[in-house]
Amino acid sequence: MGKTVKRIVITGAKGLVGWHAHAHLHAANCAARFQGKPVPFDIVGLSHTEFQDDGLLNSALSGAETVLHFAGVNRAPDDQVETANPDIARQLIAACKATGTDPHIVYANSTHASGDTAYGRSKRYAAKILSDGASRFTNLVLPHIFGEGARPFYNNVTATLIHQIIAGEKAKINPDGRVRLLHAGQAVKAAIQAALTGKTGTLEPTAHPISVPDLYEKLEYFHSQYQANIYPDLSDPFDLSLFNSYRTATFPDGWPRKLNLNSDTRGTLFEAVKGGGGGQCFLSTTKPGITRGNHFHINKVERFVVVRGQAVIRIRKVLTNKIREFPVKGDTPTALDMPTLHTHSIKNTGDGDLLTLFWTHDLFDPANPDTYADEVMI
Repeated sequence: MGKTVKRIVITGAKGLVGWHAHAHLHAANCAARFQGKPVPFDIVGLSHTEFQDDGLLNSALSGAETVLHFAGVNRAPDDQVETANPDIARQLIAACKATGTDPHIVYANSTHASGDTAYGRSKRYAAKILSDGASRFTNLVLPHIFGEGARPFYNNVTATLIHQIIAGEKAKINPDGRVRLLHAGQAVKAAIQAALTGKTGTLEPTAHPISVPDLYEKLEYFHSQYQANIYPDLSDPFDLSLFNSYRTATFPDGWPRKLNLNSDTRGTLFEAVKGGGGGQCFLSTTKPGITRGNHFHINKVERFVVVRGQAVIRIRKVLTNKIREFPVKGDTPTALDMPTLHTHSIKNTGDGDLLTLFWTHDLFDPANPDTYADEVMI
C-alpha cells in the first residue's frame, strides 16, 4: 500500500515564516519526485485574502491533518492588534468545526506573548483560543526571526540593517539593544517536525543572542568582504544563515559581477573565488542547447562563472513565477551567485561547448545534497 499524502495547510503563507515553511515542504516534494516516489505532502498555502474567504478556507481545511498557523497581525493601531489575532484564531477554529476536521494546529507564537502589551496580549489570547479549540496543539514560541525574503522596516531589525548597509544608508543603532535571533528555516523545521511527530505543548527553539551593535558590525563585515569578492568564513551555522540572508538581499540588483581581468602578452588571469573557509570547485562542459541545473538549495552558497562560450542563467524565487535572465559570456567572465531558495539553471546558447566553473561553500554530501529538482521555466 502506498504512503498516504499528508495535507498541510499554511496560513499566512505569503509571510516570512509561512513562505519558508511552504518552501521546505515543497523541497520535500521535489526530492520525492526526483527519486520517483509519491510526494509526501499536499500543501495548501493561504494568504490573508484567501483566509478571509470562508469557501476557500473550508475547502482548504477539508481533510487537513495539520495547520501551520502563521497568519497574524503585528502592525496596526493597538486596539486593532489586540483583537485581530484572537479573531483570526476563532475563525480558524470555527472553520475546523464547520468542516468536521480536527487538525494538529502548530501556532507561531511570540516571546512577546508574556508581556503586557497589545501585541503580547493578542498573541497570548489567540494561543488560548487555539489550545481550547484543538485536540492537538503546539505552541511554537519564536524570538526575532530573520531570513531570506524578510521585509526591512517591518518589525525585522536584521532585514532593516541589511537594507541600509546595501543602500549605503546610515543606520540608527541602539547601543544597548539586544536581540535573540532565529533563522526562519530553523523555525519552520521545528514546526514541521512537531507536525510530523505529533509533538504538542510548548516548544521554544534555541535562539542566538546578540547585541544590535555586534549584529550591525557582523553584517557590515559581510558586506565589505563580499563587495571585495571575498566570502567570509561560513563554517558557523548562524553565520551561514545570516550571510545567506544578506547576500540574497543583494539579488538581483547587485548581479552579475564583473571579475577583474589581469591581461598581458601571455594571456589573462582572474580570481573567480576567494575565502569561504574551503568548499568545492569544479568545472563542467555543456553541449550547445543543453540546460543544466533546474534545482534550488536551502543552505548552499553557490557561484557560477562561465569561462568559455556563452549562456543564459535563469533564476526564479521558489513558489513564485517571475524569472530573471542573465546572459553571460566567457570572454568577459562574470560571477553570478545563486540565492538560496531560488531555483536556477544555465543553458548553453552558443555554437560550441560551454565551459563553466562552479563553486560551493561545502563539500558535496550524497546523503544530504541540499539540492532540490525544480524547473525554472514553469
